[in-house]
Amino acid sequence: MTDGPEGASRDDVFDQDTYLSDGYDQHGDDGGHGVQAHADDYGGHSHVGYDSGDAAYETYETYGEDTGAFGFAEDSRRARRERRNAGRGARRFVVLLVALGLIAGAGYLGYSAIRPLLERSSESADYPGPGGAALTFTVKDGDTGRAIGSSLQSAGIVLTAKAFVDACNAEARCAGIQPGDYALKKEMRAADVLAILVDPKNRQNPKVTIREGLWASEIYALLGKATKHATSDYEAAAKSPDVLALLPTSAGGNVEGYLFPATYEFSEKDSAATQLKAMIGKAVKVLNDLKVPSDQAEKLMIIASIVEAEAKRPEDRAKVARVVLNRLAKPMRLQLDSTVSYGVKKRAITTTDAERATVNAWNTYTKDGLPGGPISNPGIASIEAAAAPVAGAWLFFVAVNPETGETKFAATQAEHDQYVAEFQAWCNAPENKGKCSR
Repeated sequence: MTDGPEGASRDDVFDQDTYLSDGYDQHGDDGGHGVQAHADDYGGHSHVGYDSGDAAYETYETYGEDTGAFGFAEDSRRARRERRNAGRGARRFVVLLVALGLIAGAGYLGYSAIRPLLERSSESADYPGPGGAALTFTVKDGDTGRAIGSSLQSAGIVLTAKAFVDACNAEARCAGIQPGDYALKKEMRAADVLAILVDPKNRQNPKVTIREGLWASEIYALLGKATKHATSDYEAAAKSPDVLALLPTSAGGNVEGYLFPATYEFSEKDSAATQLKAMIGKAVKVLNDLKVPSDQAEKLMIIASIVEAEAKRPEDRAKVARVVLNRLAKPMRLQLDSTVSYGVKKRAITTTDAERATVNAWNTYTKDGLPGGPISNPGIASIEAAAAPVAGAWLFFVAVNPETGETKFAATQAEHDQYVAEFQAWCNAPENKGKCSR
């Protein structure tokens, strides 16, 4: 401290001996002299000037000593207390303001932290159900639960996507939702929507089965009936660049043979091109799985289509493929009625002399080698048979019983003629009258 006499410490300033050396008469009685009395003893001169209003008083107040020990008046003590209290009040006010600021800041930070949670919680609001206006909702191939929820919200079926996602997360079957059309309503409970979507029986998409051996024109008719598209839509789609781009290069831009037989579920919203691409994609996958080179795909599919048209029993497929390859190797014309039927677009067990004499790209009675393209759309069994024909010297075959599909194979013409006689006998039997003719 440097507020006392120059070079003195706080204790030095108020040391008793210091005052005595200056002639200050110490009094031990209870009625000892006050400061003013001592001033009179010294000829009217104040010792330090301990008046409540002078500068020396301010110096003393700085030290903060107990005023009662020096005999100050009560009003001076009250004034000092009031000033101290006022100071303390000001400091407390500042502290209060700081505390309030901290509380406000913490409150803002806390709200900022929980705001997303609150918003997400509000977003999970759900309709009470049971729903209003009916509508058709489509689940697209590859849709996730979140994508379905967003589409449901956009359609006004559920109140929020999160409501559906929450319901989906609680249902293991949600991962098995199948693409297709479903009958739903506006403003449904998310759980009620989910219960419909997880049940495949609720799908509205018509199922169309494309069996093995059909021609493209026949497939177009079946698809069009199921999905309300015109046959002309499929004919146009079969020539579109995006469809043709999926075919092997050796196919020459012809979809025949590559419309893979299977059961499909297409909606009316699926374009003709979309449907054809799905079918071609399956056929190409089979070829890729068999590791068929692209430049050999067309030849294999032509042979597979013949196998599909001619073989009636599974065990005969690889034999028919061998007969085709053996005759090509001779060379011999294939002379297959199935190729004639395709060329004239008539289905029958037998063909007429006139039909067999018809010249076109598919009639193997009038042209050498393979027909100009596949004559049907083969299934996987026929494709596999064409890719792996069994060994054998057969050059002929004939179905001696068209109803059962029993087929006999021959390596010689004489043997084949015997089998042909069996076939004719079957056709001429009274119970089969008319079955072999047009």
